[in-house]
Amino acid sequence: MAWLTNRKQSIGIICILAIVAGAGWFLFTKGPLGPTKVTVTKAHNENLKPSVFGIGTVEARLSYAIGPTQAGRVLTVLADQGDTVQAGQILGEIDPVDLDQRLLSASAAVAKAQSAMAASEAQVRDAYSRNNLAQTNAKRYSDLLSAQAISQELADTKQNEASASQAALDAAQASLATAREEISRSISDRDAIMILRTNFQLISPAQGIIVSRDAEPGTTVVAGQSVFHLIDPQTLWVRTRIDQSRFYGIAVGQSAAIVLRSRPDAPISGRVTRLEVQGDNVTEERFVNVSFNELPSIIPLGELAEVTIDLPPVNNALVVPTAAVKRLNKQDGVWIADNGRLKFQPITIGAQSLDGKTQIIAGLSTDDAVVVYNPKPLTDGMKVRVEKQP
Repeated sequence: MAWLTNRKQSIGIICILAIVAGAGWFLFTKGPLGPTKVTVTKAHNENLKPSVFGIGTVEARLSYAIGPTQAGRVLTVLADQGDTVQAGQILGEIDPVDLDQRLLSASAAVAKAQSAMAASEAQVRDAYSRNNLAQTNAKRYSDLLSAQAISQELADTKQNEASASQAALDAAQASLATAREEISRSISDRDAIMILRTNFQLISPAQGIIVSRDAEPGTTVVAGQSVFHLIDPQTLWVRTRIDQSRFYGIAVGQSAAIVLRSRPDAPISGRVTRLEVQGDNVTEERFVNVSFNELPSIIPLGELAEVTIDLPPVNNALVVPTAAVKRLNKQDGVWIADNGRLKFQPITIGAQSLDGKTQIIAGLSTDDAVVVYNPKPLTDGMKVRVEKQP
């Protein structure tokens, strides 16, 4: 009986040891104490249709702030928000104060100068006639003197009269020139006041839509302050923010899809119109202006929009999931699982698609197993347990 009891105890101990050993093996191979479990997939070739996604705001390329060129009080407002206006249309007026009276005074000065010029012209004609008569008499008396028919004194008197009439003619012509200069100055003064008077009218510089009326009659505004805000609806576009890392490859003319927040189920076709030179160094974004191929029925000015820009397709590209691409020490790369060990492989990436695929230009070969998912940070040489991506 003792032997049987000892045998049962031995078998129990062996079973316990086997259970402990199995549990230990499981913990250190398959369990939480074992190698890190990672999910891998293989790099492969396929036709890639890359695209870039961004969010922007609908703006107008041609936008006008219409206001006075000098301070004044708003006298009349003839347009309102939402009105369609034509180029040259008067939208409102600033109180001209005394400009109308000054214009009347300038017009009267022009009329006075014109009357003075008419009088000067009459004086020139009179002096010219008198001078002709005096010159004729002086010549005739000079001839009589030569024939000794008159005295020298009488001939000198007529010559003096001729000289005096010539001086009177010169003076009259000088007065006429002064009158002409005066009328020119008066007209310039009047025209300057007329231009100044016109500047008090708020005139539309182009055909468009009034999007805001910023002042009402009686409001005092300063020079340059907006009274009306006008846009050209034909120049609407989306000022789109694109991550700087995705900016390369975007070009003017590429097609795009625009989804307005108010119409999430109705994408609108568009195209890249301009790439802005200045980016945002804080958010690390660049600006791309995407115009509408067909304008929405309702002007969505200021509305947020999602923009997807189609890039040129890449045939037979070597691709991996975008989730596999990591950045370590300022170098793009992927983690490769080789015989249960990890290695960070630097790569050069190319185009990316919105469905989570990235083109690999250099650094990988077909069928290389790259890590797609890992539950904790990885390091070179780390031992891992590999599971293939389904």
